[in-house]
Amino acid sequence: MMTVAAAGGVSTARNGGLGRLGSACVAALVAVVAWTSPGIARSAPESFADLAAKLLPSVVNVSTAQQARGGGQASGPQRRLPEMPQFPPGSPFEDFFREFFERNRPDSAPRRATSLGSGFIIDSSGLVVTNNHVISDADEITVILQDDTSLKAEVVGRDTKTDLALLRVKPAKPLPAVKFGDSDAARVGDWVVAIGNPFGLGGSVTAGILSARQRDINAGPYDDFIQTDASINRGNSGGPLFNMQGEVIGVNTAIFSPSGGSIGIGFAIPSALARPVVQQLKEFGRTRRGWLGVRIQGVTDEIAETLGLGKARGALVASTNDKGPAAEAGILPGDVVLTFDGRDITDMRRLPRVVAETPINKRSKVVVWRKGKEVAFDVKVGELDEREEADQLAALPKGGEQKPATAEALGLSLSTMSADLKQKFSIGDEITGVVVTAVTANSPAAEKGVRAGDVILEVGQEEVKSPGEVASKVEEARKANRKSLLLLIDRQGDLRFVALRIDRS
Repeated sequence: MMTVAAAGGVSTARNGGLGRLGSACVAALVAVVAWTSPGIARSAPESFADLAAKLLPSVVNVSTAQQARGGGQASGPQRRLPEMPQFPPGSPFEDFFREFFERNRPDSAPRRATSLGSGFIIDSSGLVVTNNHVISDADEITVILQDDTSLKAEVVGRDTKTDLALLRVKPAKPLPAVKFGDSDAARVGDWVVAIGNPFGLGGSVTAGILSARQRDINAGPYDDFIQTDASINRGNSGGPLFNMQGEVIGVNTAIFSPSGGSIGIGFAIPSALARPVVQQLKEFGRTRRGWLGVRIQGVTDEIAETLGLGKARGALVASTNDKGPAAEAGILPGDVVLTFDGRDITDMRRLPRVVAETPINKRSKVVVWRKGKEVAFDVKVGELDEREEADQLAALPKGGEQKPATAEALGLSLSTMSADLKQKFSIGDEITGVVVTAVTANSPAAEKGVRAGDVILEVGQEEVKSPGEVASKVEEARKANRKSLLLLIDRQGDLRFVALRIDRS
């Protein structure tokens, strides 16, 4: 389980004897609510007993063991401990230090450390879903059923980015399984039920409501957590979040707690994200995520105004990968992705999740905002590769060097690219554009973090190669009574769009 500290940090830990790994495992959450028709909620049952009796046999305890040696293991055979201090005969410290030194001898015998978590059965043949952090670094994994039957488990696959893992056991008879439900259909305020293994006590049932959706707790690139107030504690990590139909709508993963115990703020991976990951782990033993081949950034109110977008929405394309799906389809830097495969892109973080969930090689319609209107593209989704794509080399500018110029309305001093400036600011040979040589204090550019050495590649989504061109674009924007201007800036190979306010004073 992850414990979101009061200060806002996130840490992971497991209940048991693994030191820092043995801190905080979270629970099996569950969503319990049913709606008779859209907008009309069914009242809560008088008891959750029937639902609990049906679901308990499908929720398991996950026990892991890891071999831990004495102090010599971490530092190698040459490691030497200091000699034991000498104490007067009968000193109470004598036994304490003797035990410590014996335990940390380089040649001391291995020790076994264990931890506990939760999981749930999704296939009667013996497939079990849990959190990856529950079973990470484990030498042995044991799944314990409700009737206390212990089964050795093997890892089918794991995904660190969503913190999910799939295990397989070999039971003597078919196991009771549960199925995934539709987390997108669950609404804030719906009842939820959690079943898990808090503090290693065994099957425990708690109930609450779905408190919030689309929570980002900085746990990974695909954060989209369901929040619930169903009680979740250490040892519940990897357990299911059920709705009132007994369907899994989430996998309990994290809690917010200053003390490590439940304070009514728990987080579960929604089934809409978990189900395709689990299916891929089952089929391939790994995840196969969709890939668009773009680097993106958020759309601020100022950027939206410069693009005529109306309101801040979508994901702004800062650059595209050479020969990537987006580039081959015709998507360009400066485009704002509004929809992908029929799904609205409300903000920057949503696009990577939507693309990742899209099947490889699927042809998807992508609608972008380009120069004041919507343009649609047909993109064949690729497979995400963690390796960085090689940057495309651009031709160096031709012609003689021009005199330095200023864009006073932005607070910039500019110069044409030169060998001296490339050496001074460590600018790559392949970079073209206009070099920022100085930034006026308290200017619009200074407010947005622009600094000397940055290279302006585009102004108003049009390429610039000289300071004069930049100044001309600024003057055009002033005459058109525009409040800000969009610049594409390169900083040590990192591309970013910046909307600068035009100072009219």
